[in-house]
Amino acid sequence: MASRLLAWYDHNRRDLPWRSHGDAVPDPYRVWLSEIMLQQTTVATVIPYFLAFLKRWPDLEALAGADLDEVLHAWQGLGYYGRARNLHACAGVLARDHGGVFPDDETDLRKLPGIGPYTAAAIAAIAFQRPAVVVDGNVERVMARFFRVSDPLPGARKELYARAAEMTPKSARGRPGDYAQAVMDLGATICTPRNPACGACPWESDCAAANAGEAEILPRRAPRAERPLRRGVAFWVRDREGRVLLRKRPSRGLLGGMMEIPSTDWREHDWNLDEARAAAPFDADWTTLPGRVCHGFTHFRLEMTVLTGAVDDVIDDAGDDAGDGAEAEPGVWSPPSGFSAYALSVLTRKIADHALKGGDDEGESKR
Repeated sequence: MASRLLAWYDHNRRDLPWRSHGDAVPDPYRVWLSEIMLQQTTVATVIPYFLAFLKRWPDLEALAGADLDEVLHAWQGLGYYGRARNLHACAGVLARDHGGVFPDDETDLRKLPGIGPYTAAAIAAIAFQRPAVVVDGNVERVMARFFRVSDPLPGARKELYARAAEMTPKSARGRPGDYAQAVMDLGATICTPRNPACGACPWESDCAAANAGEAEILPRRAPRAERPLRRGVAFWVRDREGRVLLRKRPSRGLLGGMMEIPSTDWREHDWNLDEARAAAPFDADWTTLPGRVCHGFTHFRLEMTVLTGAVDDVIDDAGDDAGDGAEAEPGVWSPPSGFSAYALSVLTRKIADHALKGGDDEGESKR
C-alpha cells in the first residue's frame, strides 16, 4: 500500500516552498517553520507568510537573533500567536543549547518549545527520514475512510492513530518522510472532506468506505458544544494630537506580547458601563459607540463594547489590566495611520475599525 501511494505521490505531489526537490536533503529549518505555521492554518494562508519569514530570517541563527516584537509583527494575521512566541523561544534554545542543530528524533524534538507529538513526528520523518507516525486532520480522514472507522471524532483518534501506525513504513528505505507527505497530499487533494475524488485515489480498490459507498460521510464527528460567551469593554482614547493609546499585553497568555486597545477583563456577564468606566485607563467623558465587536476564539466567543474618549494630559507609560485579567505592560500613543508599525491581533484591528467607523459594525473571526 505504501509503495502504491508513493508511486502516486511521485507524479502528483504538491509543489510547496518548504519541500525539497529531487535528491536534495530536506532543510530542517524550513520543515520546522512550515509545520509550526501550518498548525490549525491552511496551506494557502501559510505560503505567503512562510516566504516572507524566510526572506527576513533565512536560517535558524537569524530567527534566534530577532526581537520577539518583530516576529509577532510578521506573524500578525496568522492567529494563534502562542505559536509565534514558541517559535522564537525554540530558535533561541536551539541556537544556545544545541549549536543551531535540530535533534533528529521525536523524543528530543518534543523537549523543545512549541513542538508537540504531531510536529515532532513530522519533523523527524520529513527532515530526517525517521520512521514516525504523522497524523494530522488529513491523515485522520484518510484512515477513517480506508478502514471504515465509524466512531466519531474526537473519540476515534486513538484508533485512527493506531491504523496510521500500521500503514507507516518501518525503516528509512520506505521513505517515511515522503510517505507522511503523500498521505497528507492524498487527504488534501483527493480524499477531501466533501466530494472526494475516489476514482483518482491509488487506494480506492482497498478502501473500505469507498467500497461501501460511505466515503463522503466519514469521518463522523461528535456534536460540538457551544462555545461560552464572554464580554468586555474597550477604551478608544485619543490625546490632543489625535494619537490613540495602545498597550502591550503580557508575554504569557492569550494574544501574549501583542499590542491592543486597552480593555476591561473579559467575563461571562455583562459589564455595567459605570463599572467599566471606573476601569478605564484615564478619567474622560466616555461615549459608548453603537453596536459591538464580535470575535471568535477557539474556546469562547467575545463581544466587546467600545467607549471613546479624549484626554488633554497623558502619561506616556499608561497601562491597566489586560483583557484576560493579567497585568499589562506600559502603553504607547500612536496615530491610527501608524498602527501598521505594531503587532496587532485581528481582534484589535476589528476594534480599531469599529471605532474609526463610529460603531455599528458587528462580525466574528475564528482567529
